[in-house]
Amino acid sequence: MKIFLKIIMFGMMMPLLYGQNLWAGILEDVMEGKASVIDLTYPLNDKNAYWPVGNYASFKYEVIANIKKDMVFSGRYSTPEHLGTHIDAPNHFEPNQASVDQIPFEQLVGPAIIIDVTDKTEKDQDYALPLEDILLWEKVHGQMPDGSIVLLNTGWSKRWHNFGDYKNMDINSRMHFPGYSKEAVIFLVEKRHIKGIGIDTLSGDCGNCSDFKVHHIINGAGKFILENVANLDKLPPKGVTLIIAPIKIEGGSGGQCRIWALLAK
Repeated sequence: MKIFLKIIMFGMMMPLLYGQNLWAGILEDVMEGKASVIDLTYPLNDKNAYWPVGNYASFKYEVIANIKKDMVFSGRYSTPEHLGTHIDAPNHFEPNQASVDQIPFEQLVGPAIIIDVTDKTEKDQDYALPLEDILLWEKVHGQMPDGSIVLLNTGWSKRWHNFGDYKNMDINSRMHFPGYSKEAVIFLVEKRHIKGIGIDTLSGDCGNCSDFKVHHIINGAGKFILENVANLDKLPPKGVTLIIAPIKIEGGSGGQCRIWALLAK
């Protein structure tokens, strides 16, 4: 009986130990130069894209002490939470969900899969990722693992340095840029148990969407959305480990975050 219990306990511990070894392995590879790191974050400045509706405003920075005069360099800044490369916490669109400071570390790390739709967005600026694209990705690359973070490369990052082109607003003040579809995110939440989604545009919803269904579904499931993500064109479809480090604003609906993609060589 004792031997049997030991076997059971060993079996229960193996997944935990195996997971720790996997994480330790990729981090050790980074430190030893055996893995590459790609920064998926745009630097903060007054040219950063922000939601151009309501009370949102641009990033502001000013020097409040300099080395020549004060013998120390320091500055202060102000910014909306949803500006630049940032995270939408679950409480952004749904009540009684976690604020940005309450998202556990385990939720902010994991395998990332990258779906490239740049060929389709070139023909349709309002392209909404359909479920068929996810199933096609899995047909080619295999089923994504549970706990993945899904990143959508729309090619919109080529517009980043021109805010007018990036928000792509028409004469009726309606924006046009790609996003996810309702059907796609329902599948990702219910069938693939993802941790969150990300995109290289201003929003997880398409620019011409007014009901923000993608936000409500993702946030309602207690999951996050990464927006204005950089350098998605430099990532392979899979084999990527993501680390997300958001600013810790108590009670915040989101905030700027640093995102690193780790790739084994």
